[in-house]
Amino acid sequence: MDQMNVDHAALCSSEEWAEHIRDVVLPAAIGHLDLGSAILEVGPGYGAATRWLTTTNRKLTVLELNDDLAAELESRHPEVHVSRGSGTDMSYGDDTFDAVVCFTMLHHVAPDSEQDAIFAEAFRVLRSGGHFAGSDSVANPDLAEFHQGDTYNPIDTETLAGRLAAVGFEEIGVQITGEGRLLTFDASKPS
Repeated sequence: MDQMNVDHAALCSSEEWAEHIRDVVLPAAIGHLDLGSAILEVGPGYGAATRWLTTTNRKLTVLELNDDLAAELESRHPEVHVSRGSGTDMSYGDDTFDAVVCFTMLHHVAPDSEQDAIFAEAFRVLRSGGHFAGSDSVANPDLAEFHQGDTYNPIDTETLAGRLAAVGFEEIGVQITGEGRLLTFDASKPS
């Protein structure tokens, strides 16, 4: 986890990417959900989604593995609680958040068992009735080439719902949009 090539880093830190997240990804991934008031964003990276989540008047916490990116987020978003650490072993107590979200970062987590650990931790830190939602890119040859030198482990769109159910989630939705290039998902912790 935490490996990104130079071209990929340039894209993810760009204004163009932030606008794509705002205009395409966030509406598709979470636009239909009531996320409550306490939200955890896992793996915000350069903060493209964080930037827009701060406008929702909710209590936002972000969990970032990369120390440099976490420091950048603290500097740019003093209103956000920035934690350093891995989504596979969160330091938060059980039932802490109304929603856990992650956007276009799961494909940087390998192997699948580490992705599953993030799903289990999201379930644990969610309050009853809370949502786990997010997005990722659908695997394709162009993305594989773009990720040369990166950690690249795309989500299997066919097995994602079962993997989320295996850790306890219910009401699971997995959608492919954006001309077959955008995976969005949402799931609920039982009340």
